[in-house]
Amino acid sequence: MQILRQKITREHLKTLAANTFVDMIKCVADVKQNLLAVDAELHADLESMLLENGSEQGCLWGFNLYPDETGDDFIEFDSLINIRSWQGNRSRDVEDESVRQQIREIVSKYIE
Repeated sequence: MQILRQKITREHLKTLAANTFVDMIKCVADVKQNLLAVDAELHADLESMLLENGSEQGCLWGFNLYPDETGDDFIEFDSLINIRSWQGNRSRDVEDESVRQQIREIVSKYIE
């Protein structure tokens, strides 16, 4: 598990993915602090790490990246940590398009 501090390549992302799910890597973005945590078996582990580093619960969103894919197939906005009725998100998907866009921007900031 790590919080990215600098850009990594898709090839490096593939190497990280090979350690767990082979073709997919779990991630959590902090949309307030523009942080990206990657590489865990559970989104909840990444969420905990970010919370321990000062993130706020309501700003953390889980998703999966597929390093071999492009376009809309690269990001899957699906995680149990996203179920938050108190924020109006009642499913595992990130339902708010503006939050999805923030996540895409954070991913672009850290993955080349």
